[in-house]
Amino acid sequence: PETYALHQNYPNPFNPTTNIRFDMPDAGFASLRIYDVLGREVVTLMHEEIPAGKHAYSWNGKDMYGRIAATGIYFYRLETADFTKTHKMLLVK
Repeated sequence: PETYALHQNYPNPFNPTTNIRFDMPDAGFASLRIYDVLGREVVTLMHEEIPAGKHAYSWNGKDMYGRIAATGIYFYRLETADFTKTHKMLLVK
């Protein structure tokens, strides 16, 4: 990829799992985190050095303690040294 991109999750709304795709033009450190509507971190899906390219991660609707998250709106955020983007998603039960 030539530019950074954070794509809309699929499916959305989802239950119980959704896929999150993003593109990185350069290798580097990145994090992908899920937040609730109050801005509290629910889970970190990825926080590591990754190569340039197209990437995909899944969220199973569980928090960092393995508990099933409540129905509602959540946000996923990709952060790198040069790029930050947030998208909204909906978990339904």
